[in-house]
Amino acid sequence: MTIADFPTIDEEERQRMLAPPAGDSPVRVIIDTDAANEIDDQFALAWALLSQDRLQIEGVCAEPFSFAIHREELEDAQAIIQRGGPRDAQEARLVERLGPWLRGLEDAGVSLAEIHHFEPPDVGMERSYEEILRVYDKLNLDPQGLVFRGSPGYLPSLEEPIPSPAAERIIECARRESDRPLYIVAMGCLTNVASVLLMEPEIVRNVVVLWTAGFGSESQRPNDDAFNLIQDLAAARVLFDCGVPLVYLPGFHLGAQLRLSLPEMEAWVRGKGAIGDYLYWLYTHNPIRQQRGVSGHFGRTWVIWDLIDIAWLLNPAWVPTELRPTPVLDDELVWRQTPGRPLMREAYDIDRDGIFRDLLSKLEGKTV
Repeated sequence: MTIADFPTIDEEERQRMLAPPAGDSPVRVIIDTDAANEIDDQFALAWALLSQDRLQIEGVCAEPFSFAIHREELEDAQAIIQRGGPRDAQEARLVERLGPWLRGLEDAGVSLAEIHHFEPPDVGMERSYEEILRVYDKLNLDPQGLVFRGSPGYLPSLEEPIPSPAAERIIECARRESDRPLYIVAMGCLTNVASVLLMEPEIVRNVVVLWTAGFGSESQRPNDDAFNLIQDLAAARVLFDCGVPLVYLPGFHLGAQLRLSLPEMEAWVRGKGAIGDYLYWLYTHNPIRQQRGVSGHFGRTWVIWDLIDIAWLLNPAWVPTELRPTPVLDDELVWRQTPGRPLMREAYDIDRDGIFRDLLSKLEGKTV
């Protein structure tokens, strides 16, 4: 599959599809999530399920995920530090990225050998599937016919999709006759989404993909800390090169502003029904804290990244965007601008308080 194998969308049609959602009709949505890798996906999924007056949720799909991608580079960074420091720019960048992680583990008295978060991606996908069902259960909602397992691994190449029940569901929904596009909300790696695009290139005319990951397209910083991107680079390149209408919501430093503290969780989330208590439990038992050696909540907040996707769908004013050329991801994982690229919609600001007021208000309605 090459870029020429995808249909070309004229720019007038592309801009129509990329216009922010408006009007009274609910937005058609498929949510694609690595729900068990952290805690932000559960918050975002719960918010979406509490907002079904605005969102017509046609499926929730489990993505693969694995932190095994970090194991070798953590070991390399540790060896560099132990021998006295980096010897070149590449080593310096590795220590810059992973030094704080290693120092956190050292301060917590945890060795790399004690970290048990390096399971393969098929385990991550299955855990995500189970976590999606758990969120449905906490909201007392029926998931029958709406929750699907995704790919057990990452794309083997730019041309080879991985079939899965999730991919089949996305294709089924994208083919439905409708005057409204199907928004594929990708909250993790892009394996399921890229597989769909490779399996059925024609659906680029019917869907809009939302994705949150690394830096904005005008940044010259490498995206090597963007977990959603680096897990499946082939899938990310398919998304940015196939011409599908894309809404890109940078994690750095927009989604990164969506932070909550423990006192806020205690005041506004705990006690708000089964879902509020579960989200509070997740916050206080966040597996990433142990993985990163983060101890204690005093003076700390935690970022709830994936709320940015749902926020733009519910109220685009909370996540202001503009049309920009779709960038190319180079070999150093830096965005590059190339003439003639199609337009995408990209976020440049975020209303943290407006987003949390809406989420917390909807949780308040679950108190009884």
